[in-house]
Amino acid sequence: MDYKENSGYLMLSGIQHFQFCKRQWALIHIEQQWEENVRTVEGQHLHRKADKPFEREKRRNKLVVRAMPVKSDELKITGVCDVVEFIKNRDGIPLQGEDGRYIPIPIEYKRGKPKKDDADTLQLAAQAICLEEMLLCKVDIGYIFYNEIKHRVEVSLTTQLKDRVKTIVSEMQHYYKQRHTPKVKTGTFCKNCSLQNVCLPRLMTKQTVGRYIEGKLFE
Repeated sequence: MDYKENSGYLMLSGIQHFQFCKRQWALIHIEQQWEENVRTVEGQHLHRKADKPFEREKRRNKLVVRAMPVKSDELKITGVCDVVEFIKNRDGIPLQGEDGRYIPIPIEYKRGKPKKDDADTLQLAAQAICLEEMLLCKVDIGYIFYNEIKHRVEVSLTTQLKDRVKTIVSEMQHYYKQRHTPKVKTGTFCKNCSLQNVCLPRLMTKQTVGRYIEGKLFE
């Protein structure tokens, strides 16, 4: 987990959970349920390579910052950017302790390969929103490094993409304030969920977990 959710601030990483399954997101971020599977363990191993808090590395015209904490007070989200590359550019922003001006570019690390859905790009766009608010700048591009193909993919961080993030975070905040775990339609994607044993998707389509347990007790 990036940060503990506190004072209404939600974890930025939860956007990807929410896009995959709203119920999975609620089980993790509202009910504090979590189970490991192969995918989550591999993902954690990959992020440990990138997550070296506050490590800064200078490379010619580039400053690389790893595990950079970010937040948006407007959206009330908080998290950590795997890597932010600050590229020297006269149209950029000044950085404390550095000469010149820089443009920030967020880079997210993922264990798999590019997906058909846009959950990864939405998470990256959320990081861009946080950087824009914190640094008073514009973040137009970012990258996602996919470990399976050993390649980074450029993402155009458009206004439309950032607006989608704002809409999604608003819905997340609604569920979080209500402390409500929604029901969802089950599907083949449930097999890839680390919480399928907690969620009990088959029972969810028929009756609540509480009613199931009551039925077993009073059989």
